Amino acid sequence: MKAVILAGGLGTRFAEETSLRPKPMIEVGGRPILWHIMKIYSAHGINDFVICCGYKGYVIKEYFANYFLHMSDVTFDMRGNEMIVHEKRAEPWKVTLVDTGDDSMTGGRLKRVADHVKDEEFFFFTYGDGVGDIDIAKSIEFHRAHGKLATMTATYPPGRFGALEIDNGQVTHFLEKPQGDGGMINGGYFVLSPKVINYVADDDTIWEQEPLRALAKDGELMAFEHHGFWQPMDTLREKQLLNNLWDSGKAPWRTW
Repeated sequence: MKAVILAGGLGTRFAEETSLRPKPMIEVGGRPILWHIMKIYSAHGINDFVICCGYKGYVIKEYFANYFLHMSDVTFDMRGNEMIVHEKRAEPWKVTLVDTGDDSMTGGRLKRVADHVKDEEFFFFTYGDGVGDIDIAKSIEFHRAHGKLATMTATYPPGRFGALEIDNGQVTHFLEKPQGDGGMINGGYFVLSPKVINYVADDDTIWEQEPLRALAKDGELMAFEHHGFWQPMDTLREKQLLNNLWDSGKAPWRTW
């Protein structure tokens, strides 16, 4: 089974960092958030990845080309022009990096990698900036059971502000950052039939608009409800939140 990950966006809210690297390469706990997403899948036995590169995609290529340097101890014998890798800690991953264009939209990037998933029974598809303790195995079971073309992980958006309960002007209870407003949202982590790519017109197609709306209209889009932890990294504040969780040793998405 293959997992397709979007990693070509500009990440304009991280201008200081994304001037040097694409957003999925911004680090959480000293590792790119892309690595964390891949580890989530790998914990469920998904080790074949197709990465949709775009803006500064060469940074992602260089990271995986030099993965041993990032993950292992090495000795450089300058006289003999030799590199010795000690205690290899590489993952059991197969990683295909595809240039899907600097300006392609999310649907367009998916269409650009169609040849890599066309023979799959189904494949996984997600964004390169969100982590969670998603039960990938259960999402597979759910997808197989309903028999439709697409499964979307539906989750609650993380709350940003505390909420008050007020009775006759008196604050009776304070809720620290409750989740969203009660409505579930698209949390990524899709399970898809290759046939969904027929719903994508071209590079300008936004996956979250025409294709998902058409799939829903045709009765082919099902929601796998996730009630656990889920957090996107859209702002510097959210990056710090994820780093704090990782540094505390209590990162909920670390299921490996």
